[in-house]
Amino acid sequence: MKSLTDGKDVTPRQSIPAPAQFYAELVRGDENIAALRKYYPTDDELFHDIAKAYHGLILALYDAGCRDVKIDDCTWGMVVDDEFWATMAKAGFDREALENTYLKLNNDAIADLPDDLTVTTHICRGNYHSTWAAKGGYGPVADHLFAKENVQAFYLEYDSDRAGNFEPLAKVPDDKYVVLGLVTSKSGDLEDPQTIIDRIKEAAEFHPLDHLCLSTQCGFASTEEGNILTEDQEWAKIKLVKQIAEQVWG
Repeated sequence: MKSLTDGKDVTPRQSIPAPAQFYAELVRGDENIAALRKYYPTDDELFHDIAKAYHGLILALYDAGCRDVKIDDCTWGMVVDDEFWATMAKAGFDREALENTYLKLNNDAIADLPDDLTVTTHICRGNYHSTWAAKGGYGPVADHLFAKENVQAFYLEYDSDRAGNFEPLAKVPDDKYVVLGLVTSKSGDLEDPQTIIDRIKEAAEFHPLDHLCLSTQCGFASTEEGNILTEDQEWAKIKLVKQIAEQVWG
């Protein structure tokens, strides 16, 4: 990638699963936890090694030429889903404790990185073959995720009512960017440009307009099955995002 982008106006980016996501998968189910405890008797040891492994990976990507790392994170989307949370709570989970854990894992992994490396995060709610896995507004996690996670930008899904309103964006520090995923990647139907512009203006009531951006709500293919769009429809979505962005921000 570096050899292809050197000297060009292109920023090499790598997207990786978030440390919090890695941990959530690692402790999914009693059998996994039992196997884990053979090697990590305490969470402190586990958290230390997860952060160390991720930090080393990110520095290796940087040395190879990467200058933008995006951590893809489904954990927060699950935490805000009341139906999903009801199942978690029955298993004895504490929502605030889990938020503290996810925040620590992510922040420890991205601490002390080079100044010219951009680190962002995408809060994903599932994207398997145009379906979704979680719903709920960002309010329950805003005090942890938005206020305290040490990334430079948040890529947020806002293409449907499942994501709630824009009010939680007030918790994002003014100097950080919020990328509004207002254009769905799950359907080929093109959004009305004015509707998208009006929603950007709504979001600007809670976060500075010059630190808002626009994107599709997620990728067009999170798994090999892809989403239910043609390639032409995907390019039309990208063209729409570009046109609206130019109209709003110049």
